[in-house]
Amino acid sequence: MDFNQILEVVTIWALPVIFAITLHEAAHGWVANKLGDPTARVLGRITMNPLKHIDLIGTVIVPLVLVVLGGFVFGWAKPVPVDMRNFKQPFKDMALVAAAGPISNLLMACFWTLIMAIAINWLTPDQWIKRPLAMMSQAGVVINLILMVLNLLPLLPLDGGRVVTGLLSPRAAMTFMKIEPYGMIILLLLLFSGILGKILGPVVGQLQSIVYTIVGI
Repeated sequence: MDFNQILEVVTIWALPVIFAITLHEAAHGWVANKLGDPTARVLGRITMNPLKHIDLIGTVIVPLVLVVLGGFVFGWAKPVPVDMRNFKQPFKDMALVAAAGPISNLLMACFWTLIMAIAINWLTPDQWIKRPLAMMSQAGVVINLILMVLNLLPLLPLDGGRVVTGLLSPRAAMTFMKIEPYGMIILLLLLFSGILGKILGPVVGQLQSIVYTIVGI
């Protein structure tokens, strides 16, 4: 891949990746605030401003390097702080806060699908923005579906793990939470072994087909 190709890939993927990750975190803070925990709001983290959420390594460098290398897209933002002590039902409310992230990614995937439909069906080939907009929207669909499915895996500290914790009895939840210190190690092992891609690939592909079919792509 030459420099111009790398520049094109980075340009196309940069905006979808940054907003997919940062809005995911903002959604956590918004729901937490609604459920009684103002921590994220007080710290200015309930915002669409990416600068409030970006982690230089996890939000920018790692995802873009993986995109350029043609590998599995993986990244993270600065976690939104949540204080469970402010919730009326700590584990159940935390599950709702966790679910907000993947839901936001699903909504963004739908948004990018609509943008793609506009680019493909309404813009003429002689309009220069048609191709880059279609490619960027495709990237937006893919990255958001990947982040949604990835975060729904029932593994702490992922959102899916938080949701599972909220569904368990308090005693079972405390037992399940003991695996959290090892969660990222397990996730990285799954990533670099190729198992994670084999797990997520078919699911993401099926969801992508569904959202494309809905808008007639």
